[in-house]
Amino acid sequence: MPLTLYWEEAIPASGRALVALQSESTFPGSAMRSPQYASLAAGMYLNGPDGQALAQVEAPTWLPQSQGASCPAVWIRSLRELPPEQSPIQVDAVRQGISLAWVTMSDKGARQEREDTSGPSIASILGQTLSLSYIQGFVLPDDRDILRGVLHRLSFIDRFDLICTTGGTGVAPRDITPEATLAVLDKRLPGFEQVMTASSLAKTPHGMISRAVAGVAGQTLICNLPGSPKGVRENLESILPALQHTLDKIHGDPADCARIN
Repeated sequence: MPLTLYWEEAIPASGRALVALQSESTFPGSAMRSPQYASLAAGMYLNGPDGQALAQVEAPTWLPQSQGASCPAVWIRSLRELPPEQSPIQVDAVRQGISLAWVTMSDKGARQEREDTSGPSIASILGQTLSLSYIQGFVLPDDRDILRGVLHRLSFIDRFDLICTTGGTGVAPRDITPEATLAVLDKRLPGFEQVMTASSLAKTPHGMISRAVAGVAGQTLICNLPGSPKGVRENLESILPALQHTLDKIHGDPADCARIN
């Protein structure tokens, strides 16, 4: 997926830059431009002619214009300094590793009245087994419409490989995570749901009130996890053996699921 990038001012290492796509000139508010368009997903690397990564995609977006159509754009984070004398340069957008978004559902957490430890623990646990290349975290109030919108964006616009939510899977009045998740899923994965419930029941009878769901939205795997760090670990460990294989299949891996004798 080749792109030619143009810029006029130095982009520092680890600096963020907004790239206007399909643009012959730099738009106000953007630091870079490309005359081409590419469907870029969060976590993709932009590799230079030498094969080394110059930047990483953070989020696709749009640049609104006072007149005419909005311009497609993308936020990137530079991985090394990009001086203007290197412009223009051709890059190739490639997927490498797994992009993860974790979403904590907590009214108190969203109001910054409680420190969130469950969300960050998801990345820590998964990083011990999977090759995570990009991670974003979110703390949201227990609002169905907000969560549904965020999940839709992360799945179909940013196109994360894996989204794990934590919290909101029980029967309390504000527990709305399963409903919001079901609204964006294309396919459910009952096996994931059953294994996670079984892992919770092995620890506490309260596991039977979990309504957590798992499934596929576009090319994104979404899993609902409990709200406690302990529950997050127990549930993730139960599905870890199948996670990489599932992600490969979602992206079209043609290999057999099991050896045929």
